[in-house]
Amino acid sequence: MDIQTEQQPFSQRPIILLAFPINRTLCFALSFLLLSVSALFIFNSSAAPFNHQYYDLLRLHQFLLQIFPGNGPSLSSTTTSLLPRACDYSNGKWVWDESYPFHSYTENCPFVDPGFRCTQNGRKDEGYRKWRWQPDGCDIPRFNASELLERTRNGRIVFVGDSIGRNQWESLLCMLTPAVSNLSTIYEENGKPINKHKGFLKMRFQEYNLTVEYYRVPFLVIIGRPPPNSSSEVNAAIRVDEMHWFSQKWVGADILIFNDGHWWNEFKTVKMGYYFQEGGKLNISMDVMEAFRRSLQTWKRWVEENLDLNRTHVFFRSYSPVHYRGGTWSEGGHCDTDKEPERDYTKLQDEPENNIFISDVIKQMNYVTHKVQFLNITYLTEFRNDGHPSKNRENGTSDEAPQDCSHWCLPGIPDTWNELFYANLLSKGFRK
Repeated sequence: MDIQTEQQPFSQRPIILLAFPINRTLCFALSFLLLSVSALFIFNSSAAPFNHQYYDLLRLHQFLLQIFPGNGPSLSSTTTSLLPRACDYSNGKWVWDESYPFHSYTENCPFVDPGFRCTQNGRKDEGYRKWRWQPDGCDIPRFNASELLERTRNGRIVFVGDSIGRNQWESLLCMLTPAVSNLSTIYEENGKPINKHKGFLKMRFQEYNLTVEYYRVPFLVIIGRPPPNSSSEVNAAIRVDEMHWFSQKWVGADILIFNDGHWWNEFKTVKMGYYFQEGGKLNISMDVMEAFRRSLQTWKRWVEENLDLNRTHVFFRSYSPVHYRGGTWSEGGHCDTDKEPERDYTKLQDEPENNIFISDVIKQMNYVTHKVQFLNITYLTEFRNDGHPSKNRENGTSDEAPQDCSHWCLPGIPDTWNELFYANLLSKGFRK
């Protein structure tokens, strides 16, 4: 978002004296000439990313209108139809495509969690892999693993969040592997096994001197012991004004992809005895969504104070919908009967409140830079009630265990999230 300034009425603005008389006709001719020449320059320039050319042209047009109010040229319908438009990848529809996915990895990718290997865990249908997201009015650039690896050479891609973020992290690892000649050159830097555990994992792509990292931080902020003399009902304190101590490890990353919000509900906070702390004081009455909003302000301050946004590109991925039918996860909810994307729009959920808070905080930041982006995957993911592991749980899971209608099969829906991440990265001219 550009900086908004209050403009004076034209009659109160300083008068620019010209050295020669100029009438309205000449004003119009000069402004039209400037607009035409500038448009040709913009369309033929390769210095700026494609999506920015349209906005450069519009800024020029607005500038000319300020100089020649009432007489400046308007953009004709013919001209505007030829202008490129910024693509909103978040709106569109799912289409059946036998050739999809274009990238090649299977459940045998060594970085896929056993719980996400749905076919190996008993799922019979594989049609859920053949649906491709088609944005309205534009196409998603085809994911190019070799190009992304080259652009991130000697760099760091860091995922921060909960297990849904891990879902996306594993997807990206597998999408990148076909471009690597020797899989043994991809390894966990600290020798940790790739399994579910607390902490972090750093996968090194040795050929490119690149690490793709995952940090398990479901709240982004610190969860710690409650203050002394707290009530016995308080098991832990979520410090909404203190970023998690892992945050020092994220500084210097080239790309940061955050996700948050899935744990910000009563079931995973106050009903577990996790209450909110701010300024060293526990606030038993603080609402969960208010605590979430305050934690995002803490995240915002951390980004602004610790990251060089001329170097680091920051994404905040939106809420990933769950699809329990006939009850909650603990009350027999299921999603195993769905075999294709939802077609009934009336069954789609409203925009989650989490997304509104995330989007708002990013808008507050973008008056300085456009390198903090809201990666909105909620709407397209809401359709995909067919993409969850559901009852196809990994070996050793109890028959009494609830279905998994929150995580995603791999290959699957998170691949599309990474395609959108890649498209947005290209639109920003990352290491062009």
